[in-house]
Amino acid sequence: MRSNLLLVGAAAGAVGLAACETDTGSNAAGPDVVTETIGDTTVVRTVSGSVWEGEVALVPEISIGELEGDEEYLFGNIWSIAVDDEHNVYVFDGQAHHVRVFDSEGAYVETLGRRGEGPGEFRSAEAIDILPDGRLLVRDIGNKRVAVFGPGAGETDHWGYDPGNSGSNSPLHTDTHGRTYLITRDLSSTDWVWHIIVLGPDGTHLDTLPEPTSPYEPPVVVAEGEVEGGNARYTAPVPFAPSFQWTIHPSGHFVTGLPADYRIDVNRDDGILRIERTTDPAPVHADEGARRRESVERRLQSNIPGWSWDGPSIPEHKPFYQQLLAGRDGRIWVRLWTEAHAVEDEDHDPNDPSPAPVTWVEPLRYDVFEPDGTYLGVVAPPDDFTPFVNPVFDGDYVWGVTRDGLGVERVVRYRIVVGGG
Repeated sequence: MRSNLLLVGAAAGAVGLAACETDTGSNAAGPDVVTETIGDTTVVRTVSGSVWEGEVALVPEISIGELEGDEEYLFGNIWSIAVDDEHNVYVFDGQAHHVRVFDSEGAYVETLGRRGEGPGEFRSAEAIDILPDGRLLVRDIGNKRVAVFGPGAGETDHWGYDPGNSGSNSPLHTDTHGRTYLITRDLSSTDWVWHIIVLGPDGTHLDTLPEPTSPYEPPVVVAEGEVEGGNARYTAPVPFAPSFQWTIHPSGHFVTGLPADYRIDVNRDDGILRIERTTDPAPVHADEGARRRESVERRLQSNIPGWSWDGPSIPEHKPFYQQLLAGRDGRIWVRLWTEAHAVEDEDHDPNDPSPAPVTWVEPLRYDVFEPDGTYLGVVAPPDDFTPFVNPVFDGDYVWGVTRDGLGVERVVRYRIVVGGG
């Protein structure tokens, strides 16, 4: 039986229209907001404007990582980062396969873990996070357990679980109640179905939840034909088609959304907070769409020679967003799809049809909302900021991974600067 303290299931369908109340608020110094109550759903729709008024920059304050120097500051391949209440930084290096700890000023403190099967060792670790009491958790699918470090110096523990014989690129989630969420493959299904194992603060199994889903089915391109040995069928997603997104909020509830519309549902104990924003989706430029189509065609034609595209068209507009994240402070961060621009490849060989002579580059942007749905504004990270290692957000600070032209990775602490600092 599921506890009422655990996740409330994601609501992907329609909600009842009873007890509808509307309140429109306007503030010359902030956003225009419409608030509605529809059953147990509170809709907060930003019609225009924002609290921060315009794009907000991230100003670097501390950088950890070097091209050469002391080994403690050299990273091979950063897979996951975490930050505790004291702003100490934990970096899981997938190449070295250990976690390095740095203090709030970026000075090296210690290294936790190593390859192996013993206490505090990893066979195939993937992601890290911090519990409210300061313990470090490391998800290790190779040893089928979560490695636990702390709370005291040198203290280790481990919590066994079944990872479903499959790794996951997902982050490791914890909440303010000390619960841990492990995304694993459901072996009871013949399809690639995922579920979420919920562990208590002592590692006790509390629940197993289905992964949030939507009745929406993304369009795919299907390639069928005869190959050596018989018939074959391959599929590929249609570029720029919306894809259902979800994450876990620090409160322990799901945050979900289908970005065909700018709509995000935050499940709460008292119902659903629905965040909406009135804005236009980014366009798909004709050549940008054509390049993505060519890439799909080449991939499928390598399996079925002679096949040609006869599936759904590429959309004229991009989905509104491509990732949902939650900060340690409960804010909702939304990684947007943005309008791309063409960048010429100076090294392109005209006699080689692949790669393309131009690359379409999208500027990285995040919309930020308070836990109550108030739209703060859009954050513009620097060009070397990578979203592929999930950043850590906490109040006025952002910790993210950067990668320079030489491939050197660093963990940088940024301060959110509003109005020029």
